[in-house]
Amino acid sequence: MNDRRAEVKGAHGGTHLRTPAVDRSPPWSLATSSDTPSAHDLACALADQIRPGAAPRDVVVSFSVRRQAAAKYDHGSCGGPVTVFAQALHAQLYGLPTDDDPLPTALDALLQAAHTATAPEQQTAILQQVAEQLRNAIEIIQRYQYQAQWDRLPDTVAEQLRDARDQAQQVAKTLDAVAPAFSSHPAAPVPPAPQSRHAASPPAPTTPPAGRRR
Repeated sequence: MNDRRAEVKGAHGGTHLRTPAVDRSPPWSLATSSDTPSAHDLACALADQIRPGAAPRDVVVSFSVRRQAAAKYDHGSCGGPVTVFAQALHAQLYGLPTDDDPLPTALDALLQAAHTATAPEQQTAILQQVAEQLRNAIEIIQRYQYQAQWDRLPDTVAEQLRDARDQAQQVAKTLDAVAPAFSSHPAAPVPPAPQSRHAASPPAPTTPPAGRRR
């Protein structure tokens, strides 16, 4: 291995080895096509404060004021999922996303998009994207199902993978079927006409009068 450390002349003619800076950037990248962090990037950065690589969906945050200023802010505090705060922070810094923005493909980023999707078309598109990612997952599961058979793993491994694949296929089909309902506007059901309080009640059955006895 090449030693990338460089010799640097000291102030008194001596030399010492200088180690190059280590890249300590997180595994996710803040840079996007416009060099603007996404809401998902912000959520990952916040979740990393718990532990590097922590999933944003598993992290909640809590804000409170210090004791000396508690009365000034009416002892206010707030908290909630880190994904929600990341969306709010991103909207405040960079504005709300537009309808033309492409949907993310990663499921964790798609989860955050679901928090802010209010337009019916966006909701339909998110469900369709989840179904598409499930189809990718089905191919992965099927690949390892065959791999388990080739590697002669216990039969139960391939059987469980086959069951998982079948269930994922059913979920994907269900999402495809229900997704369009969020962007369609069915006609509201017509309520039944109210009945009047004085509506005539059905006549009671009459009994013929009894004959006189002699």
